[in-house]
Amino acid sequence: MTIAIRLQRLPHGEGLPVPAYASAGASGMDIVAAEELDLAPGQRHAVATGFAIAIPPGYEVQVRPRSGLALKHGVTCLNTPGTIDSDYRGEVKVILANLGSESFGIRRGDRIAQLVPAAVTRAEFAEVEELDATDRGAGGFGSTGR
Repeated sequence: MTIAIRLQRLPHGEGLPVPAYASAGASGMDIVAAEELDLAPGQRHAVATGFAIAIPPGYEVQVRPRSGLALKHGVTCLNTPGTIDSDYRGEVKVILANLGSESFGIRRGDRIAQLVPAAVTRAEFAEVEELDATDRGAGGFGSTGR
């Protein structure tokens, strides 16, 4: 399935590639940095991408880390997967964090994250006096691994 997402290139994004799939089987589109900086260990920064998008109603776009950056450098996205809502029209930025032990240089045009469009299911909560019973019950985190 394909959806159309309109993209507005911002002035500081001129000359950069638009989000694109790296292979026929890729589920995420690579996006690149529109700025340059050095991310010190423990530091985080909302990295500019140089574009804004208009996502169709009923969809979101998730921002996800690139596995190579995480494994090789300890650089990942915070708030992941990040969600871009269909009514957001500002610049797409990627919150990168350096969890590694060395400074990491980000250069204009470097691939920094990936975008994954996804359908949105909306919910309505119905308040009840009691929930139905399950085998797990009210067990907390990790309670199914015993």
